[in-house]
Amino acid sequence: MSDATEPDSETERRHDRLDRVATPGPRNSLFPWPDGKGRLRVMVNYVVILVCRISPSLRLKNWLLGRLGVSVGDGVAWGLESTPDVFWPERITVGADAIIGYDATLLCHEFLQDEYRTGDVVVGERAMIGAGAIVLPGVEIGADAQVAANSLVVKDVPPGTTVAGVPAEPVSSGGD
Repeated sequence: MSDATEPDSETERRHDRLDRVATPGPRNSLFPWPDGKGRLRVMVNYVVILVCRISPSLRLKNWLLGRLGVSVGDGVAWGLESTPDVFWPERITVGADAIIGYDATLLCHEFLQDEYRTGDVVVGERAMIGAGAIVLPGVEIGADAQVAANSLVVKDVPPGTTVAGVPAEPVSSGGD
């Protein structure tokens, strides 16, 4: 049994991969967001992602998201209402034949009180992300990994591992 104050090395690795931008001032970091990403770019991203969320065409979704800078492998399936990051979609890589489930969210940013953080999200080949799951910035989901529905992924998921819960924890791995 580990000490409750002992840091989680997997979560630390995610945090080590995040870029931090200080946002001093009287308000939280969401107010100065246009300093980090242009308003017009975010508006275009939002409209394109909105179309992708409601379109049943996987081919159209993959093509449109590729135009925004998402690295989309062959045969990727985005479920209805799934949402890639609106601010930094170019920081998302999804491997071939991966599935992003209904209403799943891939975030590449975190707005906090005194800073915002950005990080890449990498989804491996044939990985599956369940409906309503949320993946935080800096997380890598390995090939053939599975994220259960409504899970919150705060640390890397090794290849072939199934995770579930809030926060997501392994429930099986490899041949289990």
